[in-house]
Amino acid sequence: MSTDTFNVVLAHGAWADGSSWSRVVDGLRSKGIGAVTAPLPLTTLADDVAALDRTLERVAGPVVLVGHAYAGAVIGATRDPKVKALVYVAALAPDEGETVAEVFYRGQPHPQAPQLAPDAHGWIWLPQEAFAAAFAQNATAQEQAVLAAVQRPIAPACISVPVGRPLWQDLPSWYLLAEQDRMIAAETQRFMAERMRARISAQPVDHTPSVTAPGAVVDLILEAIREVRA
Repeated sequence: MSTDTFNVVLAHGAWADGSSWSRVVDGLRSKGIGAVTAPLPLTTLADDVAALDRTLERVAGPVVLVGHAYAGAVIGATRDPKVKALVYVAALAPDEGETVAEVFYRGQPHPQAPQLAPDAHGWIWLPQEAFAAAFAQNATAQEQAVLAAVQRPIAPACISVPVGRPLWQDLPSWYLLAEQDRMIAAETQRFMAERMRARISAQPVDHTPSVTAPGAVVDLILEAIREVRA
């Protein structure tokens, strides 16, 4: 990838994989912006940060780092000096000493939010019906079926450990606030975004706008690139 322009690294959240960013990757590439996704194992927060760092090692030049949902905690924990800005997409942004679970459960859950608990092997899966009810209710039935088919479970160790000083305290940040989110309450998103002094773009979208409203995600990333480059 060229070093004279910004590149974008995209980190998926729980119950997703890199394919959830495919439309965003296409949209960025159509604007001449290189983009790659970081495959997170979702085993522990430390494992996920290490996986993100390995992806960042492969990318040349300045980077805008994007995280969805749980991955907000992951992008806030890297220390790669190539990262120049952070973009949170309906993402969790714990402050120093907080856990992901603490901010996730900060407010009252949506009536259609799924009940979550580890299975017999210690993994937390999203129930099949939750993809249509809460995870991506604005997606087509086919899109929901694909999301359910490729979902990656998350381990409790990812969300139960306090984080260190988050990178958003030191770098400019943007936040796509999903007003129709049934997984992370919009009020919780606004609390986090305002606390981190992020540039907020509130949109009438569900929890997974990378699938259901990729244009809004691309526009916010491009805004971050333009402002940081300037």
